Amino acid sequence: MTDLTDLGVAAIRDGVRDGSFSAREVAEGFIANVSAATALNAFLVETPDHALAAADAADAARAAGETLKPLAGVPIGMKDLFCTNGVPTTAASRILEGFTPPYESTVSANLWKAGAGMLGKLNLDQFAMGSSNETSAFGNVISPWRRNTGDTAPLAPGGSSGGSSSAIAARLCPAATGTDTGGSIRQPAAFTGISGIKPTYGRCSRWGTIAFASSLDQAGPMARDVRDCAIMLEAMAGFDAKDATSLDLPVPAWEAGLSGDLKGKRVGIPKEYRVDAMPPEIEALWQQGIEWLKDAGAEIVEVSLPHTKYALPAYYIIAPAEASSNLARYDGVRYGLRDLPEGAGLQDMYAATRAAGFGDEVKRRIMIGTYVLSAGFYDAYFTQASKVRTLIARDFEQAWAKCDVLLTPTAPSAAFALGEKSSDPIAMYLNDVFTVPSSLAGLPAMSVPGGLDGQGLPLGLQIIGKALDEQSVLNAGLAIEQRAGFTARAERWW
Repeated sequence: MTDLTDLGVAAIRDGVRDGSFSAREVAEGFIANVSAATALNAFLVETPDHALAAADAADAARAAGETLKPLAGVPIGMKDLFCTNGVPTTAASRILEGFTPPYESTVSANLWKAGAGMLGKLNLDQFAMGSSNETSAFGNVISPWRRNTGDTAPLAPGGSSGGSSSAIAARLCPAATGTDTGGSIRQPAAFTGISGIKPTYGRCSRWGTIAFASSLDQAGPMARDVRDCAIMLEAMAGFDAKDATSLDLPVPAWEAGLSGDLKGKRVGIPKEYRVDAMPPEIEALWQQGIEWLKDAGAEIVEVSLPHTKYALPAYYIIAPAEASSNLARYDGVRYGLRDLPEGAGLQDMYAATRAAGFGDEVKRRIMIGTYVLSAGFYDAYFTQASKVRTLIARDFEQAWAKCDVLLTPTAPSAAFALGEKSSDPIAMYLNDVFTVPSSLAGLPAMSVPGGLDGQGLPLGLQIIGKALDEQSVLNAGLAIEQRAGFTARAERWW
């Protein structure tokens, strides 16, 4: 029989329903994999009891002849940015070390309601700030992938959802939650050969999710393939009155609507995404993606997004500004770390707590954000960046007159070695060059694996869609998935 941990969400769900195996067998298999993979540092907290309890509930429901819940028998990983009742939640930061929420985030509550079980809390870049999972206060996450050149340097799993991407690629869980502010689902998915979708801003509630940049943060699923992402997203999404930005709309049946037939669809190729010094392998994969979508029946058209070159600078003003505001709540008074030097006053305690609790990247972004919001610079920076954001959103609106979805590379390179870019923040920020524009516009966007580079590492293709049109994004992703036939996986070394 196939190793149960090689199965994805749909296969596990269907196998538990038809009695091919029990939910407990599935949970026990993944729990064993998690315990054996500490070298990857993907999990910050393991919660086998939670996974087994959900599995036993699924098995009991089936034995009683009850209709099983949509994710009954499916154990998943939970990014440690989602608050989980009674389970430590740190955002991978020392400033929240020891914090155990007495409440459940809406996204995680929706998943438990759908029958999923939690294998544990997944590592991430601290407060979701990073593109390589090197800013976690609890150590780097390591990708299960290695270069085929004999170079055994540990590789970045992408960020900030690096624990999620590494765990799925290493078969520690069939799916996981991620969050995407400027590419933090899509880029790590591309680096590890899995799929991930950032839905339209507002599709998934932000309530109970530790905030980075409130006008950009959006939860989404990461999984082995497009169908599994659709299944997960249906369970995660939905209106939440506790989140003022939540969309009061019904959740579409994305899985039922999946189709790789793109006849009558137009796919736009934005000319501005052909950046200088793009690696030939990325360019070749992009061209291959165009051919795959043509084969699926789509018409290919060139479009222009003229303000693309301003997207990264605008993002790295807006996101730090919002982070500066959101992270002001971590003061050592109410919860989390408190550093109180002898004889210190309130301001001294604030300063000492934040100095000890926040990592370098978080401090850098807070300082940038505070600077651009200061009285003398607000109009010069934040106001201008907000205007650019409006122009970028307008570019996309004009592009939709010519096409239904856009096809681009997900990232400008394959996974890089840990430490390779950490000393140069600008080089690290450039990883987001293809993912940030759709985040600023609040649009759904997905990464699917397209192939391997010359060193045997995964490369991803990105599909961007109109607001609320996750179905077209998923369908284009499925068309690529069917033609790419990507089955490569990391060889076990951990």
